[in-house]
Parts: sequence; structure tokens; C-alpha cells
Amino acid sequence: MKKSKPELRDTIVDTAVAIAECSSWEAVRLFDVATQLNISLDDIRLYFREKEDLVDAWFDRADGQMLKASETVIFLSLSPRERLQHLIMTWLDALVTHRKVTRQMIGAKLEPGHLHIQIPAIMRISRTVQWMREAAQREATFVRRALEETALTTIYLATFTYWMQDASENSQRTRDFLEHKLLLAESLDHRIYGAPRNEATVDSAEQSEPAPEIFTKTESSPLTEPIAPRMHAKSG
Repeated sequence: MKKSKPELRDTIVDTAVAIAECSSWEAVRLFDVATQLNISLDDIRLYFREKEDLVDAWFDRADGQMLKASETVIFLSLSPRERLQHLIMTWLDALVTHRKVTRQMIGAKLEPGHLHIQIPAIMRISRTVQWMREAAQREATFVRRALEETALTTIYLATFTYWMQDASENSQRTRDFLEHKLLLAESLDHRIYGAPRNEATVDSAEQSEPAPEIFTKTESSPLTEPIAPRMHAKSG
């Protein structure tokens, strides 16, 4: 039975990634994809103008999974920081099955002389971050929005880079790394703009409790050490 257009588009991407797993992303050729699927190069051209468009489609999948993760009731009950952490890790988890190929895709974009690829890549990063902010329901405006976007982009890229080399089970080291960076960003945001009203209320009610020792670890190796958990004094 003939595949529908969305199905064929996804199959083209899946086939290219599968070929890359057996060789490398650099070795993938569109005529090999066409041959394996028994279609023509012109059939591929209807969906992808060039090989680089397959990379965009690969990351579009991660964007889609990230947005779906924001549609649950449980997600809406998370704190602002927890929402961002969940979204970024969902984005990465969507790619984890083919982490090696994903790393090779990024490596190809960073090769010298590929400005025609690198400039659109910057726009793609910005687009993903914007969808991330929408999914997390961030409401900052003007200067605070610009600072938030810059910080979130930096954290997202740093986490992505760290994840590409992370061999820990369930990417746990990446999860710890991301939590640490988001806690630092949240702390800085609260220092500049103050805690949100609901958080300020909780803080005032807990003034008698010892301050949480989140940042007691040295900054010498934040990439490999897990974050110290928040500890609360027992009442009564």
C-alpha cells in the first residue's frame, strides 16, 4: 500500500538515520535512501530540498515531543524550573536512541566553511527555545524576557553538548547537570527580580528553617557531581 505523504517523509528520515548508524552521517547519500525505499530522488526532493533538511526534520521530531509533554495536567502542576527541566530532557530523550548520529549531525554543521548551514542552525536553536518558553508558559516581557531567552539558550546548548557525550544510565549525569544550571539561573533571577508571590509566601512561612544548602558544592566540577538535594527541617 502506498504511504501517505507524512508517512513517506518520516520514512525517508528514518532510513537516512538507519544508514548513518551503519556507517556515519557523512556517508549518507540521498540516492542510497532512494534506492533502499524504491523511490526516486525526485520523490525525496518533494519533501527535502537537500540532505541538510533531513537534520531539521530530525530535530523537528524532538520539538514535537517536547510540546506534547507540556499538554498533561501533571506538567502544569510543576514549578517553572521543573517545567523547563522536563521540557529540555524530553527534547533530548526523543533523540537518545540515535545519540551517535545526532552528534555527527551537529559535527557536520560545525565544520569550517559551512556558513550556509550554520546560520540557519542558529535560527533553529532560537526557534526551539521560543517553543520551549511557550510550552513552559513563561510570561516575562521586555528586558527580563531577553535575559531569560539568553540564559535559557545558554543552558539548553550547554546541556545538549554535555548530553552528546553522556554514557550514564538514563542520561542521569545530564539530568543532574541541567538541574544544577537551572537552579543557578533561578537563584540569579530571584536576586534580580525577587521570588514570585506564591514562592515568597512559602519562603516567609519557612524563615525559621535553615536555608537549603543547594550551592555548597564547589564549582570546580559541576559537570560530574550531582546536585545536593533540598533538605527541610522536620516540624513538630
